[in-house]
Amino acid sequence: MAKKVVVGMSGGVDSSVAAYLLKKQGYDVIGVTMQIWQDEDEFTQEKNGGCCGLSAVDDARRVADRLEIPYYVMNFKQEFKKNVMDYFTAEYLKGRTPNPCIACNRYVKWESLLKRSMDIGADYIATGHYARIEKLPNGRYSLRRSATLAKDQTYALYNLTQEQLKRTLMPVGAYAKEEVREIAEKIGLRVANKPDSQDICFVPDGNYAEFIEETIEKKIPEGNFVLSDGTVVGRHKGITHYTVGQRKGLGLSLGHPVFVLEIRPETNEVVIGSNEESLTYTLRANQLNFMSIEDLKEGEKIRVFAKIRYNHKGAWCEVERIGEDEVRCTFEEQQRAVTPGQAVVFYDGDYVLGGGTIIGE
Repeated sequence: MAKKVVVGMSGGVDSSVAAYLLKKQGYDVIGVTMQIWQDEDEFTQEKNGGCCGLSAVDDARRVADRLEIPYYVMNFKQEFKKNVMDYFTAEYLKGRTPNPCIACNRYVKWESLLKRSMDIGADYIATGHYARIEKLPNGRYSLRRSATLAKDQTYALYNLTQEQLKRTLMPVGAYAKEEVREIAEKIGLRVANKPDSQDICFVPDGNYAEFIEETIEKKIPEGNFVLSDGTVVGRHKGITHYTVGQRKGLGLSLGHPVFVLEIRPETNEVVIGSNEESLTYTLRANQLNFMSIEDLKEGEKIRVFAKIRYNHKGAWCEVERIGEDEVRCTFEEQQRAVTPGQAVVFYDGDYVLGGGTIIGE
């Protein structure tokens, strides 16, 4: 009997082609769109070609009809609000810069969808992510970078568990984006040239500070811009407007470029400084998840290639376990804008070794 797979369909070209490829490979495919947005007016739907708007439902349903597979919409609003939107707001208020897509992948797209898919008798879930899942000789499952590094999405998936990886298929990871669009065109999918979703889906206009104020129903207070030595050099609009490493939009004219070095919620200060001050050799991370290896023992050190944000080209560093749930990374070259709240992801060749959340230098 054919294995049953639930494909998370966003209405975009990648997940549509994933569903097609799996059907072609002989799986019993069911399409599911996860409704995770709270409410959307029509204007937002049109503008937000995101992975989870209501317009996604129309596109995904049309694709499912075309592929002749059953299609459902599942409501995950509650899980999304708790694990993604509330987390996003809380992190910004603590002066950190969260990555909501990573939280959504782990706790909503995988944990919740996988559970519900298993409940309806599925063997696997599948997505349109550009990554590959492989079982390694040591028996563990790991993500391997996609065939085309230009589109590789392993960074945002580093915290998936072994159980989740074991039950996931990612068929488009073996293709380049252009090839995926070609397949979609060849089989007559209207979404073949649909643009990729950008920005954070629940803040389509990119105004995070306004979103946070609306969520907590109060104004974020203004405060001081200070130098590392405490000298006040200006006023900021509220800590949620800034992220470590930011240079533009500070509204300061000090005669030389300055960067955000640190955000201090306890004193409501944003620390700024020179490019030199924004460079560091080290970072610490916690909330660790290991993938290609089971663990890193206390005091053990390994040399890995690390990415400190999604579009970071990566750099070599030595990772050392320094606590029960903490590692220190020492880079071979200085890195700019190590940002608390963002993920650091470790690679062993093409494979994800693991990663964690940056807590500081």
